[in-house]
This record gives sequence, C-alpha cells and structure tokens, in this order.
Amino acid sequence: MAELLEWIARRLVDEPDAVRVEREERADGIVFRLRVAPDDVGKVIGRQGRMARALRSIVRAAGARAHERYVLEIAD
Repeated sequence: MAELLEWIARRLVDEPDAVRVEREERADGIVFRLRVAPDDVGKVIGRQGRMARALRSIVRAAGARAHERYVLEIAD
C-alpha cells in the first residue's frame, strides 16, 4: 500500500524526490503518513479536497480487503 501511495503522489507533485510514505501501526489500525514538499501539499489535497478524498478511498478499500483499518494522513 505504501508503494502505491508513493507512486501516485510522485506523479501529482512538482518535487517527486520529496515524497515519503511512513507506516505506523496503532492499536486501532495502520496509519500511512504521506509527506510531500510544503509547496506540493495543495496538489496532493486537490481542489476542495477531492484528491485527498480519492486517495483516502483507495487506502480505505485496500484496508478492507486486508481486513485491517487503514488511515491516510497528509503532512508536509
């Protein structure tokens, strides 16, 4: 899942080398933290949050398929 998120995010931003995905396991599920350059946060979030919503839907669907709870956080 982390590789897919990183692949998608690299194609959205101007600084693909700054894209990082961190995985953190918590008691209530797994959190994927997407880090991008400060100037690229808006591109990952998208207009009115549409891109962020789409990315979260992908993550949630992958979690359901793996019988886990996956959450996406976007950070700079």
